[in-house]
Amino acid sequence: MRKHSLIVIGLLVSGPAFAQDEPRFCPSRPSLGSSACTTEPGQVHLEVSAVDRQHDRGADQQDDSLLLGDFQARIGVGPATEGQVGWTPYGFDRSRQPGGPSQRLQGTGDLALGVRQNLHNPDGKGLSYGIEASLTLPTGSRAIGEGDWGVGVDVPVSYQVSDLLSVTLTAEIDAAADEDRAGRHFAGDTIATVGFHPTNKVTLYTEAEFLRDLDPSGRSSKAYAAEGLAIRVSKRASLWAETVTGLNTASTDLRAFAGFSVLF
Repeated sequence: MRKHSLIVIGLLVSGPAFAQDEPRFCPSRPSLGSSACTTEPGQVHLEVSAVDRQHDRGADQQDDSLLLGDFQARIGVGPATEGQVGWTPYGFDRSRQPGGPSQRLQGTGDLALGVRQNLHNPDGKGLSYGIEASLTLPTGSRAIGEGDWGVGVDVPVSYQVSDLLSVTLTAEIDAAADEDRAGRHFAGDTIATVGFHPTNKVTLYTEAEFLRDLDPSGRSSKAYAAEGLAIRVSKRASLWAETVTGLNTASTDLRAFAGFSVLF
């Protein structure tokens, strides 16, 4: 009896230790929205969109763009705080009018810096929410760079309904660079995400996004629907992909991207 008691006590004591060994792995991608989950201190989430392709065909012009290696590094700096660095090493943009020549541009993207502060449940479990601030510096080329600095604030709120279902709402406001690359204007974005988890290694995403942009060159409202898939290949790595479809004439017709996330 004493021997069995010691075994039970040992299991009870060792249980939390095993749980603590499980890394906090919570990639933001492929979701279009943000996340309230933060990286643990001393850890780095590297999220790389290996290929990001967009196609838009309007009445008088067709636009195609391609981003390669777009990444964000999320660096844990506190129990509920992370710093962020993002950059696109290569981008290509081609525009063409019917019956006319095409214009091609290529180059690097802007440098994006950010801070995410979780306000409740930094592991993202249960009800979790936080705030994220970002700054974009105009370091990129004309092909894919904004041409001027911009700032933004996200407020992500997520709720894990059950082991099978989670929902996330992200609200964002931006001082975005003007189309003429000489000033800023207000832009707002709202993203609703439903995550379905048939297993602990697979997540299916269904998303809806609405954007309002007050650029002086022309105000616009855009709406999108998206479907995504993430596969966790280990405790510290996942593969993911997503397709996004425009729902009105102001929206980009189609976007598809795929990549991976790794926790170091």
